[in-house]
Amino acid sequence: MTTAPIFLISPDRGSVAERSIATTPAPMLFTNGEEIYAQGDRADRLYRVEFGAVRVYRLLADGRRQISAFHLPGEVFGFQADGVHHFFADAVGATGLRVMPRASAGGVTPEVMEFALRCLVRTQEHLLVVGRQNAVERIAAFLLDMAERQGGLEQFDLPMSRTDIGDYLGLTIETVSRVFSKLRAQGVIRLVSLRTVEMKKPGVLRALCE
Repeated sequence: MTTAPIFLISPDRGSVAERSIATTPAPMLFTNGEEIYAQGDRADRLYRVEFGAVRVYRLLADGRRQISAFHLPGEVFGFQADGVHHFFADAVGATGLRVMPRASAGGVTPEVMEFALRCLVRTQEHLLVVGRQNAVERIAAFLLDMAERQGGLEQFDLPMSRTDIGDYLGLTIETVSRVFSKLRAQGVIRLVSLRTVEMKKPGVLRALCE
């Protein structure tokens, strides 16, 4: 299977990236919950989310699941320093991925480095949220992050479940549901549906994170 050059993944590169994407094969399709890679697998590929979402997680010794990241359309994941995956990754809902062998990059390009650094920054920010903020602040930060990563719209989708959100933020599903209900009752958000949120008072959410 032919693969595109790695620079196609940058969303800020304009027509060059668009022409490269047009010549790539159709994305690989994954069903909800289908494994993309497992802990211990060889990390010889990068993945770009075309549609759907991906969760990256690790199973703890006591059987609990800790989600370390969600990846949304346009984002690239699969970066590893030692050639082995240290987490599991699976699809959240129907998901399409473009799979790119790392060897096809011919080395580390500026575009690859840019995406790797974005992942690093997001991971650092997530650690601060989980380590320093209370439940309401964590949910507020999470909603703002999801909105920003989907174009900054005030109404956006949450492809993941409340359980997923809890496993990502270090909260129980009961706490997640209670905070959502509290923010809705205060008029800060509107739950258009179970998976669609409208930020009615984004300034309040931002204030909660400061």
